[in-house]
Amino acid sequence: MHDAESLARVLAESSRAVALTGAGISTESGIPDFRSADGVWQEHDPMEVSSMSTFMAEPERFWQFHRPRIDLLSDVEPNAGHQAIAELQRRGALSTLITQNIDRLHVKAGSTDVVEVHGSLSGGTCLRCHGDVSLEELVRRADAATDGVPRCEPCGFQMKSRVIMFGEPLPADAIGAAFDAAENADAMLVVGSSLAVAPVSHLPQAVLDNGGTLAILTEGDTPYDDLAHIRLRGSAGDELVAVLDHLDATA
Repeated sequence: MHDAESLARVLAESSRAVALTGAGISTESGIPDFRSADGVWQEHDPMEVSSMSTFMAEPERFWQFHRPRIDLLSDVEPNAGHQAIAELQRRGALSTLITQNIDRLHVKAGSTDVVEVHGSLSGGTCLRCHGDVSLEELVRRADAATDGVPRCEPCGFQMKSRVIMFGEPLPADAIGAAFDAAENADAMLVVGSSLAVAPVSHLPQAVLDNGGTLAILTEGDTPYDDLAHIRLRGSAGDELVAVLDHLDATA
């Protein structure tokens, strides 16, 4: 089974299907990915520009890389793939949405029950006193600072966005929610993820271990390709819209 009609049938017959998305679903909105041959990390060493060690020791360097990417993401809109997943949730064909993306496009598209395992650009936080600010306020402070580093007003420490950096632990509550959803799912739809980054890469196995169905929609190879019941390699937007069309035809 390797077509949108088969995927539609699986989702229609499942009662606890979950989705897992990665950077590949957002490239169709114009956001460059990170790990492909043309990805961001081919040009920049992530441990030099986007790590906790750089944030702590060289906050100016960290924010010189990070600040333009906030502008890039703020101007991007959800694509057909994001919209289709939100619609599948509204119809009850998908429940929890687990995403590795930090761009908030799923939320913009109207998805609910979104688990952001790598954090998101939803605001800023202080690691010293745990103060929180909106993303707009974080950007205002960065732009007003002579060194480009937003700082916490109560304690003066440099602030970071809520995106999880290299060397920073993933949020325990989000990882716990992701594994709870996977372990209770009877199907998982993976869209745009290479399934190369732990612990998220273990989520499909949790579904398989419980006898669930695994469907993968991504252009590149994944470690689970031989285990997937459905394997699609087309455009996420095109394939997911086709899934909705098949669901409409059988409703």
